[in-house]
Amino acid sequence: MKKVAVIMGSDSDLPVLKGAFEQLKKLEIPFEAHVYSAHRTPDEAASFAANARENGFGVLIAAAGKAAHLAGALAARTTLPVIGIPVKSSTLDGLDALLSTVQMPSGMPVATVAIDGSANAALLAAQILAVEDAALADKLAAMRKSQHDAVIAKDAAIVID
Repeated sequence: MKKVAVIMGSDSDLPVLKGAFEQLKKLEIPFEAHVYSAHRTPDEAASFAANARENGFGVLIAAAGKAAHLAGALAARTTLPVIGIPVKSSTLDGLDALLSTVQMPSGMPVATVAIDGSANAALLAAQILAVEDAALADKLAAMRKSQHDAVIAKDAAIVID
């Protein structure tokens, strides 16, 4: 199975990524986490992305706040799918990061999840990998069935006095 890279622009983004780590572990997807800044370590970020396919990665997840150029900087150096997680910051509640992540130029796609949406980023990465991995697709289907059954149980338990 291909690995997922979870790259954060700063270690202060680590708490936001716990949801991604939990989902990847639950689905038994191998992953690595790294800190690379599009602005402070641009050469290292570019090198990581340029060599990601050869190093066994299938999807890159990039979490960044404020200017949030990390996902785009990685996407510029690889043809692997890149998923951006805009991180909420103290200045504009993450709207700046969301706009920076979602407004990529033509020919340079970055999938974008919700502000602080790391669990969905991991699930999207899993769905991408599951295109070529039937066992992973089965795990995702089982997860969806479990979610379905939980909602049906909650519906059945509704009592209105």
